[in-house]
Amino acid sequence: MTMKTAADFEKMKTAGKVVAAVHAAVREAAVPGVTMLALDAIAHEVLREADCRSSFLGYHGFPATICTSPNEVIVHGIPGKYKLRDGDILSIDAGAIYDGWHGDAAFTMAIGDVSPEAKQLIEVTEQGLWAGIAAARAGNRLGDVGAAVSAIAAPYGYGVVREYIGHGIGRQMHEAPDVPNYGKKGRGLKLKVGMAIAIEPMFNLGTAETAVLDDGWTVVTEDGALSAHWEHTVLITEDGPVVSTLPEPKLVSV
Repeated sequence: MTMKTAADFEKMKTAGKVVAAVHAAVREAAVPGVTMLALDAIAHEVLREADCRSSFLGYHGFPATICTSPNEVIVHGIPGKYKLRDGDILSIDAGAIYDGWHGDAAFTMAIGDVSPEAKQLIEVTEQGLWAGIAAARAGNRLGDVGAAVSAIAAPYGYGVVREYIGHGIGRQMHEAPDVPNYGKKGRGLKLKVGMAIAIEPMFNLGTAETAVLDDGWTVVTEDGALSAHWEHTVLITEDGPVVSTLPEPKLVSV
């Protein structure tokens, strides 16, 4: 992992703002009857207008601008002809490249009226993300981040996905180190000022077990249960963790 300068962080913040703009546009358009392909086209246009490129398109052959993952799809869903239905939940993962620097973030939303169980899953997974972000400060270790995330899931009995985890980020979308959503406090790599990581919990309503579909990309829950996915890019600064993938970068109090 290459340590970033203040100037590098500024470029990552710009990329992050564009990711936030993609999220906002897709969230507004994601209503019953809309296809995943239509959402992908919207994301592509936002990136084009911002003079940015998708972090995902062409990455190891991935064929789309964003990942669209409804219901039991955990991550890496390829946008297709599937039309959203009332009661679905939908995870959107988007990345932007600005002047060679990446931003990467994901969210899960309800489509129309969803079950109380689905609503709770979405909310708790987001809470897990923010717990991990609060622990991502210089001097702490990656185990502190993972332990904070998994502690949020534990009271609900959610499966915490282990095969797919967060990562370092910068000039590449995926850099060292790996950032698991589980771990032991005080263990793992020590976080330092100048690092940038993507924290991305994935909680399942059922077990943590996963399966990959025949397209080689789409990851689903093995038991068919719902899954939620939240992610932000986090910059490790002297003042604390800064979330760069929001409309305005946010310093998280610790």
